[in-house]
Amino acid sequence: MSDHHVVVVGGGFGGLQLVNGLKDAGVRITLVDRRNHHLFQPLLYQVATTILSTSEIAWPIRRLYADRPDVTVLLGEVTGVDSGAKTVSLRNGMTLSYDTLVLATGATHAYFGHDEWEPVAPGLKTLEDATTIRRRVLLAFERAEMESDPAVRDALLTFTIVGAGPTGVELAGIIAELAHFTLPKEFRNIDTRKTRVVLVEAGPRVLPTFAEELSAYAQKALEKLGVEIHLGKPVTECTADGVKIGETFVASRTIVWAAGVTASPAAQWLGVTADRAGRVVVEKDLSAPGLPEVFVVGDTASVMREDGKPVPGIAPAAKQQAGYVAKVIRARISGKPAPAPFRYWHQGSLATIGKSAAIIDFGRIKLKGWLAWWIWGLAHIYFLIGTRSRFSVAWSWLWIYLSGQHSARLITQRETMREEG
Repeated sequence: MSDHHVVVVGGGFGGLQLVNGLKDAGVRITLVDRRNHHLFQPLLYQVATTILSTSEIAWPIRRLYADRPDVTVLLGEVTGVDSGAKTVSLRNGMTLSYDTLVLATGATHAYFGHDEWEPVAPGLKTLEDATTIRRRVLLAFERAEMESDPAVRDALLTFTIVGAGPTGVELAGIIAELAHFTLPKEFRNIDTRKTRVVLVEAGPRVLPTFAEELSAYAQKALEKLGVEIHLGKPVTECTADGVKIGETFVASRTIVWAAGVTASPAAQWLGVTADRAGRVVVEKDLSAPGLPEVFVVGDTASVMREDGKPVPGIAPAAKQQAGYVAKVIRARISGKPAPAPFRYWHQGSLATIGKSAAIIDFGRIKLKGWLAWWIWGLAHIYFLIGTRSRFSVAWSWLWIYLSGQHSARLITQRETMREEG
């Protein structure tokens, strides 16, 4: 093994793909992440909506690389990068030196200048976010069951999702199904079928990155589930009592934010140019401007396609970028010519609407409905890590499909009725 030290920050899709791509490359690798697990984010909303448990979509990073002596895993939070000294600083005071640095630090929620909304309108990026949303959804029904004031009860039974991208659409569909089909027989004082699920989108249509025909199908499918869709007006206020859509106030005690993201502070660490979302505007080989030994991939990077459109912030894109960077690093170490500039291959966009409908956009080929839902499910099961997770998720979906019962409807935190009251 050579002395070349590669530091990878972030254990998401990009970070893991990079580490996997450098197997047997003869380098030392240090992988740093704030959490000890890799998270399969595309199914995170299913934890938030009681379909899956946390262990079904997350795996300990150390376990993944237990048989890779070239990989050292550190649980830590990066606070800065000194590109001149080639060092990375961690919050605990530790400093790591690097020969090559790869930043795959992802993104977090963007509240468009209203960060004060976050406590009442949590986003969905981590397991903690998912369990928080799950707890709030379930507690809303529990509180409504004991509430005597009709106005308060109605507010408790109104769930608002801000943002109609894939996450917002998927959340809205599952919450509507939970309220209208799973829970009605379990409560005595309330009729959960009267639950309102409100989906708000500032743009003109839901799923704006999909073809218009698929967007229209998704909207009809959501409306069939009873979801109220508000288009063309942004949310102008979020409080513990509800949201204001334009000038209209909607009393709602549970709000979920799915309207936008902002990148990690990687651009600030490096002192390089960033786009409006804070992403590093990278070179054609995905290195940071003026820093050929530093690469940025995934949601932290601003990468343009040949047609001038940005590469989407999705898992396949992060994996393609990381795989490419691994090839660049291998070429440099071996003294071989660098590969051609990075080119993104779009493998399609997918989104689900409830338990038996989905849309898939492969470009020329577009699918919707039941067949698309099965393809969506098979694709996600295939990309899960390990046979146990694939079997567990497949069984959970089959059980819900046949019985209509969600298996993860547990309020597990110590704080229950006392919290957020």
